Amino acid sequence: MNLGAHMSIAGGAHLALERGRALGCNAVQIFVKSPSQWRARPFAAGEIERFRALSSLFAPGFVVGHASYLLNIASPDPRLLERSIAGLGDELRRAGALGVGRLVLHPGSGRGDDGTRTLRRAARAIDAALAGAKDAGTRLLLETTAGQGDTLGGSFEELARLLDLCRRGDRLGVCFDTCHVFAAGYDLRTRRAYDRTFALFDRAIGLERIEVFHLNDSARELGSGADRHAHIGRGRIGERAFSLLVNDGRFLDRPMILETPKDERGRNDRRNLALLRAMRRQR
Repeated sequence: MNLGAHMSIAGGAHLALERGRALGCNAVQIFVKSPSQWRARPFAAGEIERFRALSSLFAPGFVVGHASYLLNIASPDPRLLERSIAGLGDELRRAGALGVGRLVLHPGSGRGDDGTRTLRRAARAIDAALAGAKDAGTRLLLETTAGQGDTLGGSFEELARLLDLCRRGDRLGVCFDTCHVFAAGYDLRTRRAYDRTFALFDRAIGLERIEVFHLNDSARELGSGADRHAHIGRGRIGERAFSLLVNDGRFLDRPMILETPKDERGRNDRRNLALLRAMRRQR
């Protein structure tokens, strides 16, 4: 089973893995630092060792990191861009220290700047961050986006151009977010639509470059451009798409991670995971 959820690191990174195991997760995603602050607290004594010990309970590559939302590696603002490059490099090093082999990153926004110039700036920023964390060994996964405003990654072709512009393509992959691609206009709701969307992705980028999935239903309609996550089967995508995905033999070795709305006791995650597992049993 390759199903799991994003877990809080409150109280220590290792506690996210404990929380995930308590929910029956076989994959866990974490922030490697507080997502709402630029400054990262140092790891506490023994925190890295406890995290690595618990990571051994998961399949290799099934503990995934997510970069802070503060980062904008496509920003035309020189100060924010410099800060984002440094911040991304730091997060890659923190992920490496924890033994987390993949870090998911939103490709950023050009804030109204020319599209080609924005793509080139983002590629240079990615290369700089990877060069600054060359010993971390962590791969960087660019996430598909909803295409809202001038955010990069709303089309497979644009994401492909960004990947091609980066010099360190050997350390790059893709995180496929179901809500985001649906909001960007790629349908998943029927077998025909599902097959067409993945054929388009394969043609533009290649299915082998998908290393992680985010499983999120969408609160908004197809092509809305709105990044609004919903519980599995309770949004505009519906259960059929997720049944197709969790039973797709091409992707059974890729972590599939919920980013659906949370509640204090984890009941939402339990419900969503149970529904996905039931879908798989129906194969």
